[in-house]
Amino acid sequence: MIGRISRTTAALVVFVLSVFPVYWMVLTAFKPTKDIQSATPTFLPLPITFDHFGTAIAAKGFFSFWRNSLLVAGGAVLLALLVALLAAFAIARLQWKGRRAFVLMVFVAQMTPWEALLIPIYVIARDTGMLDTLWILTLVYFMMTLPFTIVTLRGFLAAIPADLEEAAQVDGCTRAQAFRKVVFPLLAPGLLATSLFGFITAWNEFAFANVLIIKDQDDRTLPVWLSSFNNTFGTDWGATMAASTLFMLPVLLIFIVLQGRVTTGIVGGAVKG
Repeated sequence: MIGRISRTTAALVVFVLSVFPVYWMVLTAFKPTKDIQSATPTFLPLPITFDHFGTAIAAKGFFSFWRNSLLVAGGAVLLALLVALLAAFAIARLQWKGRRAFVLMVFVAQMTPWEALLIPIYVIARDTGMLDTLWILTLVYFMMTLPFTIVTLRGFLAAIPADLEEAAQVDGCTRAQAFRKVVFPLLAPGLLATSLFGFITAWNEFAFANVLIIKDQDDRTLPVWLSSFNNTFGTDWGATMAASTLFMLPVLLIFIVLQGRVTTGIVGGAVKG
């Protein structure tokens, strides 16, 4: 009983510490300016105002930077899914020399801090003429999300019995048809889970977007744009928090809608394989 109470208490403490900054951000977005600047903090948004959201939406480049972030994050996730699906199939279903070494390299790539590669990637982008383009960000985010996608899909593929494919081939399907008609539908939770987490990684990334997009400011993404809000709004913290809340909403809504499938995908890809 005591152990259960202590675990519950620890879980509540972690929950509060994790959620409170987000709650304070959203709360500030709805507070009138006079309440934000008040020396006495208030923990309930009464009264509330939507003026800060109007200021954020009316800011120059708001919709352009949303488009840039969606294009970069979506493109990176689609590329990662395509390549990772083929790689995961080769790891989980085929026997070939160097397979274990390849899996080890994938794990090493997943654990490598990408900020350590910031300067080499900048030099490559400069020398290839890709600096200040959305293409270089898409490729970088593709490389960042690829290892996690391969590891997760490999675990999910390994959990699907190979007998299902063999039975489909006995019934006349080719190997490609058996994968497309039998295995691919069973991968839906894993694909959703990896897509969401890959999208979150690309959507929130700041360092590469800040360094690789220098001259053409119209190609900035939302995280970089948010970092300049202090210059845009001065001390208008309400507009800054409103923009941050809007920035958070797409991923939050996607996760709420797909929560059940995403959780299944995480468990299936992490436990089995």
